[in-house]
Amino acid sequence: MSVNSAETAGEVRRVDVVLVKAGRTKIRYGAALLADDGTRVAVRAPWAGEGVRDFGFVRFEPGDVFTEYYWRDRWYSVKEVRDAQGALKGWYCDVTRPATLSGGELVVEDLDLDLWRSADGSDVRRLDEDEFADSGLAERDPAAAAAAVAALDELEALATAEGGLESLLA
Repeated sequence: MSVNSAETAGEVRRVDVVLVKAGRTKIRYGAALLADDGTRVAVRAPWAGEGVRDFGFVRFEPGDVFTEYYWRDRWYSVKEVRDAQGALKGWYCDVTRPATLSGGELVVEDLDLDLWRSADGSDVRRLDEDEFADSGLAERDPAAAAAAVAALDELEALATAEGGLESLLA
């Protein structure tokens, strides 16, 4: 299915985003399908966590809006994070297996590695490398582990380059 715009005759198509980790559903939440060009899927959803999640370098809280980009051919997703007033907080990137969209479910397998880039680009940080090392993926599936590390390296290069992650999402 290829959808250039999710709004057809005034209707917004909804999908469930399903984040799977270690074979189990970590979180499931509803989102508006913004676009699907056959390779990249874009959705928008309010912060799906409970209450406030303070990472120290950014806070996700009720009212925040995530515009999320998933690829069927890339090992990551990128989430643009804005506060309730629309101010950009930054981008949270998850290293994942390529996404699948079937029926009303967008399914993504989280591979533990993450990257954060602040709105002004002054803070780019790799996250959860210890969780990734402890996951055992390198032993169970060396090819997937190598793809995950390469994806994190690619995200970091994009996040620190001129044009940054914005060029990826244009």
